[in-house]
This record gives sequence, C-alpha cells and structure tokens, in this order.
Amino acid sequence: MSAINGGISFWYATDGIPVPREPLSGDATADVVIVGGGYTGLWTAYYLKKAAPFLNITVLESRFCGYGASGRNGGWLYNGIAGRDRYAKLHGQDSAVRLQRAMNDTVGEVVRVAGAESIDADIHQGGVLEVAYTPAQLGRLKAFHAAEVAFGEKDRELLGARETAGRVRVSGAVGSTWTPHGARVHPVKLLKGLASAVEALGVTVYESTPVTEIRPRHAVTPYGTVRAPYVLRCTEGFTASLKGQRRAWLPMNSSMIATEPLGPEVWEAIGWAGRETLGDMAHAYMYAQRTADDRIALGGRGVPYRFGSRTDNDGRTQPATVEALREILVRFFPQLAGVRISHAWSGVLGVPRDWCASVTLDRTTGLGWAGGYVGSGVATANLAARTLRDLIQEDSGQAGATELTTLPWVNHKVRMWEPEPLRWVGVRGMYAAYRVADRQELVGHGPATSRLATLANRIASRN
Repeated sequence: MSAINGGISFWYATDGIPVPREPLSGDATADVVIVGGGYTGLWTAYYLKKAAPFLNITVLESRFCGYGASGRNGGWLYNGIAGRDRYAKLHGQDSAVRLQRAMNDTVGEVVRVAGAESIDADIHQGGVLEVAYTPAQLGRLKAFHAAEVAFGEKDRELLGARETAGRVRVSGAVGSTWTPHGARVHPVKLLKGLASAVEALGVTVYESTPVTEIRPRHAVTPYGTVRAPYVLRCTEGFTASLKGQRRAWLPMNSSMIATEPLGPEVWEAIGWAGRETLGDMAHAYMYAQRTADDRIALGGRGVPYRFGSRTDNDGRTQPATVEALREILVRFFPQLAGVRISHAWSGVLGVPRDWCASVTLDRTTGLGWAGGYVGSGVATANLAARTLRDLIQEDSGQAGATELTTLPWVNHKVRMWEPEPLRWVGVRGMYAAYRVADRQELVGHGPATSRLATLANRIASRN
C-alpha cells in the first residue's frame, strides 16, 4: 500500500480535520485583531485575554486554525531559537543568555498551560538528543555543545558512542548531545486544545477568512475589514501572501514521513525508550520523534523553496523527497529497510534574511508581528506571544517594561530578501551545496567541515 501523500499532515489523519468555524460576515471592530490562527496567533490571543479579560480580541484565519506549520511540524517542543549568536554579537553575550534562558523556561510553560487547560497533546518530556555519525559532524557537535553551555545550559550532557546507543541506537553514531529542555508533542492535539481554550475565554475566531492586506488599524479581507488599535501579523511562512510582504520572510519548505506503527521487537532493537526528540549534525539536517502510537515521524528538507515564494495547498510531497527521507530513516535504523511509510506531507516555515526570529510592535501604527522561527516555532511561538502581550500592555499603559520586552529579539530589524530569480537561485543552490557537503563528509571521513557548506553559510548570512 502506498503512503497517504498530503491531506495536510499525518497529525490530521490521526486526529481529524476540524469542523470549520464561521467566516467573517462584514466589517467589524476589536481592541486587538490577530491575523493567523496558528500557534503564534492563538497563544497571543490566549495570553492577552488572560491578562486583560475586558479586551475584545478577534483572530482571522485564512483556512482553518493549524492549517499551516502549526499543524504540520515535527512535534519538537524544544529550546532552540533562531538568531541567538547574531543577537550576542549585536547586544552582548549576557543579553543572548537571557533570551536562551527564556526559551529554556518556555518548554515548561507550554507543558504547564497544557495541563492547566486539560489539553492532552501526547506530551512526553524526554529532552532532545542530537547525534553525530561522521568525524566532521562530531567536531560540529562538540562545538555546538560548548556553545550551548556557554549560553547557560548547565544541565546539557555530551555523550560518547556507547552512551548514545544507550538512549537510541542510531547506526554509526559516534557521539551526541542531550538537553532536558525538550518534549515530544502531537502538534494538532496541542493546536486544537489551544483553539478551544481561546474560544472559552471569549476570543472570537473567524476561519475561511483570508487577510489580503494589513495596514495601520485595519485588517482587510474579502468579507469585510476589521478595525482595531492593534493589528498583529502572526502568519509565519504564509507572510509572503500579504500585500507588500512578498520579500519579508521566505517560505522555506520542509517535508515529513511517518512509518506504520512498529512492534515491540523493533523498539527492542532501536531502543528510544526515553522518547527523546532526535536530530543530527548534518548540514541538511533531519528531525524525528517516536510518536505516542509507536511510529517514527521524520522530517527534513525536500524541495526547499518554490519560485516566487509560493506555498503548497494540502501538503502533497514529491516522490523523490519521500524516498530521500526514507533513505535517512534507513541510514539511521537499517533494520527498518522493509518498513512501510504510511504518510508523507510538507509545509512551510518563515525565514528572515538574517535567519533571526523576532517580535515587533510599532507603537506609532499599532502594527505588530512575530515569527521568522526558521523551524523552531513550536516553543518559540509561545515566548513570542507572551512578549507581544507584554509589549501591548506596556504600550497601552496597563503595565511597565518586563523581562520579556527587553529581550534582544524585540523590535529587531532585518532587510528584505532579494527579488526573483535571485532568491530562488540562492536558496536552491544553498541546499544543493549542503547536500553535496553532507555526502562528502559521509564518504570522506575527514574531521573538518566541508568548505562547500562553510561557503554556503556565508552566502546565506547564516554565520
């Protein structure tokens, strides 16, 4: 039987596509209008309404809540944040350490709210294990581990080959690093529970309502315009579809597969009893989790970018990408060579030109936005939402500056992406270089990182 390809994601195949909410029915007003019904938008609505129950908050979603990356991701609730090294250069090490500590705490915050709101999202706090299986990867792993410790992760562990196999038996793994600041989640169960919690608080959520333009105090849709003192853009990888935002954040494509459920004898051979989220030190890296129903859900880059910042519709994935992800699965776990792939899907994530996540509120216009998570948005969206809450409360005089509003990613400015065809050539070329570099390191056995990958990082402004 061939894999179910598309259909949004495997997570919806297991939990069902929700019954759609009503669209906007005409012009309306609010105190805060939030554009986007994913994690960022819903968390922002949640925290704002909890802090100020009197606020009239409206969420506008173009399809249904969780249609984008929030319903298609790998279920990594972890403490990674895009741009930390750059923020250290711009604002100092101590400032970046504060940002990292806030991210460490965010993992526990999401778990706390899920418990408080009775959201059963298959959460398991097994931490994050990132492995190396070539000498060059091992060098990067040790440097990465040292950097994480320098940014305040005193509870992170560096593991050798034997200790790594004691957690997960990845074929050829020569070392790993593990942090407790991570958990596996079922993305859609978390999303649906959060949406229900937001509505229970009195937030109005309109679906099937695409916003075509955002301007000061106006969110324009085909069904009417919502006017509000604050208009918050929480559209992540779909930002390019808004008027004037084509080159703001690049919609990077990521793809996933899920296996059929695996039996006890397979797990006995693989290990993975701790259900850590699993990644590697390749340039075109992978990410995986052991699901609650004992599958492996594994992702990585397929076709990284579509010309003109286009996005897909239902997550359908090219057969070549499905096969490439299967090859990664079998390289990690050779005993799975004959295992059936049950589902394949894709989605987009938002990438700023400098690869830095950020949160902004323009006090002169009332326009705010958060995103650019570069693939680490499951937890980062929560921290961004709490930051937007504090920025709005500070601006409206309800509260003063907080620890969150002084973090270095607040009001960060970044230039636009290059016009086409330059960004298409650049992004496709960058990932082609990463794949070649990974192959060179896999067969070359040298300890140095491929010069090709180093060059690609510099061109992409990732260093």
